[in-house]
Amino acid sequence: MSTIVQRTLSGAVYVAVIVGTVLAPSSLFFLTVIALMTVLGIREFINLTGKDTWLTVMSGLTGICMLLSFWATSYMAHYSTMTMKLEDTVIEWILGISVVVYILSSFAVLLAELYRQAENPMKNWGRYFQSLMMIALPFACMVLLCNACPYYLLALFISVWVNDTGAYLVGMGTARLPHGNHKMFPRVSPKKSWEGLIGGICFNLIAGYVFYRIGWIDRLWTALVFVLLTSVFGTLGDLMESLMKRTVGVKDSGRFMPGHGGVLDRFDSMLLAAPVIVLFALFTT
Repeated sequence: MSTIVQRTLSGAVYVAVIVGTVLAPSSLFFLTVIALMTVLGIREFINLTGKDTWLTVMSGLTGICMLLSFWATSYMAHYSTMTMKLEDTVIEWILGISVVVYILSSFAVLLAELYRQAENPMKNWGRYFQSLMMIALPFACMVLLCNACPYYLLALFISVWVNDTGAYLVGMGTARLPHGNHKMFPRVSPKKSWEGLIGGICFNLIAGYVFYRIGWIDRLWTALVFVLLTSVFGTLGDLMESLMKRTVGVKDSGRFMPGHGGVLDRFDSMLLAAPVIVLFALFTT
């Protein structure tokens, strides 16, 4: 099977799963998918920086606890009623247990380096916390958005896809000009150009207007700033992940999706975009 066919088929499945789980009757569907992506993404990251089963397990456990705490908090904020029900009590227990396990697992990782006799314990601590900030936190922000407003999250995914498509088309087109185009960070990503970034933003501004017209985002200026932030921070997240791969000398972070690479390759634009959009939503809604 050719690479193009592989990319098309796996990309279509990916889009279908994301859209289907975001719009599912319960956010548990999306939570389940993202929990799997979080564990796989953390595993890819730890393997890229030096295989370590202990760190992989503890980082994955803490990442799942972060997802559950974000999910439970957003659930209670948007769905709980004044009258306490059994469901509300269960959510509170999930929140409490996930926070306790999160704290205990973090302490365990810190203290374990006293006994593991690793060559560089500070590097292991850094890998652990970096995996949480770089991978678990963005995925947890997506879970929060799914509970708070599924269409806002769907707009974020579509905005990332539109930006990538626009940047690719404009970047490829301008690269054929007599003097080529202007590269952003040739050492990190040789094909990314300033012209491509501008093209992605222009495509995304059209998408933002569409989000406003169909009612996914209630104000035009909010929709336009939303897609602008997605374009800028989505591109920076992509570059950040590319820098990580360049540093360790690999082409793909993993082999999760045929033709696309690993989980981090597929979600790289969300690593910075998702937390920024959550902050933006907090101040504008």
